[in-house]
Amino acid sequence: MPRAFLVIMDSVGCGGAPDANQYFNLDRPDTGANTLAHIAQACADGRAENGRSGLLKLPFLDALGLGAAVRLASGDETPGLELMPSGTWGTATQHSCGKDTPSGHWELAGLPVPWDWGYFPNTSRSFPEKLKLQTCKLAGTEAILGDCHASGTEIIRELGEEHIKTGYPICYTSVDSVFQIAAHEEHFGLERLLKLCHELAPTLHAMKVGRVIARPFTGDLNTGFVRTTNRKDFAIAPPDSVLTNWVHDAGGVVHGVGKIGDIFSMAGIDDCVKGSDDELFQHLYKLCGQAGDGSLTFANFVEFDSLYGHRRDLSGYARALEWFDSCVGTFMANMRDGDLLILTADHGNDPSWVGTDHTRERVPVLCAGVGTGQVGIVDFVDVAASIAKHLGVIPLRGRSFL
Repeated sequence: MPRAFLVIMDSVGCGGAPDANQYFNLDRPDTGANTLAHIAQACADGRAENGRSGLLKLPFLDALGLGAAVRLASGDETPGLELMPSGTWGTATQHSCGKDTPSGHWELAGLPVPWDWGYFPNTSRSFPEKLKLQTCKLAGTEAILGDCHASGTEIIRELGEEHIKTGYPICYTSVDSVFQIAAHEEHFGLERLLKLCHELAPTLHAMKVGRVIARPFTGDLNTGFVRTTNRKDFAIAPPDSVLTNWVHDAGGVVHGVGKIGDIFSMAGIDDCVKGSDDELFQHLYKLCGQAGDGSLTFANFVEFDSLYGHRRDLSGYARALEWFDSCVGTFMANMRDGDLLILTADHGNDPSWVGTDHTRERVPVLCAGVGTGQVGIVDFVDVAASIAKHLGVIPLRGRSFL
């Protein structure tokens, strides 16, 4: 009996988006952004030598067709990623507006976003007064800190000590449709932070702001402030059925790994586990051995994006890709006959680019367990349709490329 594993390499884009000129980092359009190609080129040029060295080494992903997918998507050179593909491979184009987590994941799961997201202006005060007053009321504080566009790691470094002294939550946003609240797990309290985000989420969702994100952190001014893995996203629920519903309604079990449960508000998802990317891959290995016939395992590995893309860390991103490649090799060695593995991404986050935000890009589509061949340039929704077909489920949108 078939099983399917859909694994999202968060932000691992491959350039070539036809509408990249409509999306910006600072005042520069995303035209030419290419997460994978620029990392490979930086490695070849000796610009990614911190903790690793030489050409980007991704033998398992490249054998599936990673380098070929980058070249198909964008035409850019991929030094070190030049193997002849032995998997089924292609690249996918997103059509939803937005280069963010919900837009990418929903569309990969078969549902293009049916509205324009709500965003906050990048001004000295980003949030409307009414929203700030409600946040204070729910938090039981006199004020908030932040009220701006910011990098999550930078803003806790800048405002962490003041947050501890005042008790005020740190509220910030980005070019994505998000309202993020950072708070110290001990001084503010993790449960208090989660409760605040949960209670505030309906107001933001009514504004079509895609996610309210709890960003807990620990530490102090002397040792430094560090975000923890207890992040939780309170996302707008998909307004229509998606791949997880299709499989669940057909009698299959759906396992979530990482932030998948948050992104889809657990719609059609039977269980979900969180943790660091290393912990999540250990759980994915376990599901490779234990997931039942007809099941879907839907996983997101976020640290490419959160630890390296936003921080514009070329070496760190390259190290993470090389670690992930070795994990993929182990996973494929334990796949059963009838299993389908699809590796793809939700958007780009080129660590060589200006700014700190996502980049609009096509994404690779790499398939193991279904032979060898090129599927060409497909749509995000075709990923969902292909998995549905493999599992014998009727897709509501998209066309299978398998």
